[in-house]
Amino acid sequence: MPNPTAAILVIGDEVLSGRTREANAYHLAGELTRVGIDLREIRVVPDDHRVIVDALNALRATHTHVFTSGGIGPTHDDITANAVAAAFGVGIDVRDDAREHLQQAIAARGQTVTAEQLRMARIPDGAALIVNELSGAPGFSIGNVHVMAGVPSIFVAMLAAVLPTLEAGTPRLSREVRFEVGESRIAAPLRELADQMPRLSVGSYPFRDGDVRGTNVVVRGTEAALVDEAVARLEALRAAVG
Repeated sequence: MPNPTAAILVIGDEVLSGRTREANAYHLAGELTRVGIDLREIRVVPDDHRVIVDALNALRATHTHVFTSGGIGPTHDDITANAVAAAFGVGIDVRDDAREHLQQAIAARGQTVTAEQLRMARIPDGAALIVNELSGAPGFSIGNVHVMAGVPSIFVAMLAAVLPTLEAGTPRLSREVRFEVGESRIAAPLRELADQMPRLSVGSYPFRDGDVRGTNVVVRGTEAALVDEAVARLEALRAAVG
């Protein structure tokens, strides 16, 4: 049975402008690979309500799980929660359990919740909270969509909370063989290997290490015996090409 699939929708003008280096998709990819969920798409969109709604509807129709990153803070440009509610056609308002989580976290810092902070307790109708122990402002899941913060440390914590609750599959194994020759020298045998072992993914990645120009070949798959066989063939090829 094939693994579940996933997409991540990264939301924010700051990512598209280059002001912020995106890290959450990288972390998500590694964690999903570990549990057997295949990340199939990474999409980045601006802080635009209609664009977010359209992208979210497209992704949730074609993937088992959709994760969002960014746009659930207290400021005017944090519009993700509203867009998710619109995509699902449900209402949104401050919810008692979300307000309680937020108030407890802020009270622990000796502060009182402001009206702006309370915006982070607005949750679409029917959603389940993703508890956030770091700042207190929760994420939420609705349908197959999991809405999380853009701050990397908070995203990591939210993902750790939600990942064990999701349908998963067979973890994907990954092995690497280093060739100290260019891609063109091994392109034909790599194509042959990929054709003969279609249940594996075979990728080649050129590198430069000092004066050495070479190629790292990565084999990925869910069946250990097949991965081992492919690696053995690659090692024999490496010995042959020098």
